[in-house]
Amino acid sequence: MESSSHPLLEEETMGAASPSSVLAALDDVRGWQEEFYRDLHEHPELSHQEQRTAARVSERLGQIGFEVHQEVGGTGILGVLENGDGSVVLLRADMDALPVREATGLSYASTVTATDAAGTKVPVAHACGHDVHVTCLLGAAQLLAAAPDQWAGTVVAVFQPAEETGDGARGMLEDDLAGLIPTPDVALAQHVLPAPAGHVGTRAGPVLSAADSLRIILYGRGAHGSMPQAAVDPVVLAAMIVVRLQTIVSRETPPGETAVLTVGSIQAGTKSNVIPDHAVLQLNIRTYSEQTRATILDAVRRIVTAECQASGCPKEPEFELFDSFPLTDNEPATTDRVATAFGEFFGERAGPMGQQTASEDFSDIPAALGVPYTYWGIGGIDVETYRRAEAAGRVAQDIPVNHSASFAPVIQPTIDTGTAALVVAALCWLAR
Repeated sequence: MESSSHPLLEEETMGAASPSSVLAALDDVRGWQEEFYRDLHEHPELSHQEQRTAARVSERLGQIGFEVHQEVGGTGILGVLENGDGSVVLLRADMDALPVREATGLSYASTVTATDAAGTKVPVAHACGHDVHVTCLLGAAQLLAAAPDQWAGTVVAVFQPAEETGDGARGMLEDDLAGLIPTPDVALAQHVLPAPAGHVGTRAGPVLSAADSLRIILYGRGAHGSMPQAAVDPVVLAAMIVVRLQTIVSRETPPGETAVLTVGSIQAGTKSNVIPDHAVLQLNIRTYSEQTRATILDAVRRIVTAECQASGCPKEPEFELFDSFPLTDNEPATTDRVATAFGEFFGERAGPMGQQTASEDFSDIPAALGVPYTYWGIGGIDVETYRRAEAAGRVAQDIPVNHSASFAPVIQPTIDTGTAALVVAALCWLAR
């Protein structure tokens, strides 16, 4: 299958029931995929509001022969395609966009606004690449459906809402995802990253950090700014806590263990001469092991409580854990199996992926189902643009990252690569 119209197939020589045999029809899906991607990019939807996206996904899955379950966990879509006896492979894509005003200048850039969960009107953009994920999974689904003689088993396509809020996977599970599909043997997912387009990267073990956000209310005693002796000043208390929290990573976390603790918000008071009666801190914590995660959360509570006691606060602090994301910890044997297949198919375009400090809720699904999983990355940045930035030592400055208003993967070879990666990985379990 060595054709100039199939650059991804040039190095693959695995035999009859091979990815090349399934991906030979890539030209047949590329046209509608690119149009579909532009449409999704131009019409992004916030978490839990993905009705239009879900409708388009559902329609496409039905057309290619999948059994479709709609409104799973609100706006989630499940597609099931059975093709004889064999393994069950779950492939997942997320669908939601972000409250970001797009600044890419693309002809298909989003100008959408929407009302968020708090009732605020916000701009909306696919600034994280979930439109790529949806497009690639639909393309892989069609390619597999069109080549039933090349594989055996069952494909489960999961189109998940609300990844950005960290509760979309849990919502689908609570809405009986497990009861609607055959039990998978493996779960697979991918994410487009600010790396050279056409490249794929894998990593065994922890790959995406766990993330926890904490909202902490500190209770003081208000007074006139001229009479601080009558107050328990929550502003000073908050300042002391912020400084002390920095010692958790620098002094309580082993030097070889990666962790991040950020105080992203402090809110207190209304006027310069009024000492307020409370302050609110918001923290974000990133970790790569459950032990470190628990240690840091416990340390935060210990330090905040102790500082409040030292200041004589009239009331104990309140802690609210929100926007919690699980650790993405790739199962080694599963990851090695996929990495080997990627190496055979993509050649030098396949390689290792470093740990990412971003977070995901995909792993909630295989964890609940009790199945192994792996999660890999695909590049989405024009290769020459990336190489110039790399040569100049300006990757951090010149390459837009996920969640940036300027982040928009190049359409090709990003979509071809993501589509092929899903097919290659799935056939590790489905090939006859």
